[in-house]
Amino acid sequence: MNRFDNKVALVTGAAQGIGRRVCERLLGEGGQVIAVDRSELVHELKGPGVLTLTADLELYTDCARVMASAVSTFGRLDILINNVGGTIWAKPFEHYQVEEIEAEVRRSLFPTLWCCHAALPYMLDQGQGAIVNVSSIATRSVNRVPYGAAKGGVNALTACLAFENAERGIRVNATAPGGTQAPPRRIPRNGAEQSPDEAAWYQQIVDQTLSSSLMKRYGTLDEQVGAILFLASDDASYITGVTLPVGGGDLG
Repeated sequence: MNRFDNKVALVTGAAQGIGRRVCERLLGEGGQVIAVDRSELVHELKGPGVLTLTADLELYTDCARVMASAVSTFGRLDILINNVGGTIWAKPFEHYQVEEIEAEVRRSLFPTLWCCHAALPYMLDQGQGAIVNVSSIATRSVNRVPYGAAKGGVNALTACLAFENAERGIRVNATAPGGTQAPPRRIPRNGAEQSPDEAAWYQQIVDQTLSSSLMKRYGTLDEQVGAILFLASDDASYITGVTLPVGGGDLG
């Protein structure tokens, strides 16, 4: 399949996991890719049609810079896949410190909010574009209240932005991944050693994720990426404003 021939796609959180696999499959289907991450590991992604950039997408200035670099390099921006985000800490809400709550929201809401805002003018000038935000079924889960709240914001952003821009040629959708098997993280969520309490709280997340899934298993990277690329492709040309749960039957 070459669904992305002559398409330019910018992918955030591209150094590892879902984001890295999205980039690989976009390239395999003929796309040109701007891979963005705060880690230098993103530069391991090489090949024709690839531009790798480091940026802190919690900062609007960096979001604006990478969008401008994408358009100056490839001449357009057809697809934006907002994949930055993830639980930094896992614990009952009363155990979060104020600064940890703020950090969770900055990590899992603001990069998507800022990147949509920075990309939209280019897509509106073209009269077309597709945005796919990566949310989470953790909007209904345990031990991740700030992260779940941030991803609930991503869901609302997706719906509202779709309402505003459907008649202007811009589709905006999201996937909500459930538990996903992935290689061990090369960049930890936070640098602190996990305490016995934190290990137990994280195990509660795993147990709840498996019990909530009708399939009683974690998904694979390709099962998550397949849904993202479907919504990014012209196969989904009559779909906008949707958050698609990809959790083995767990609707989040």
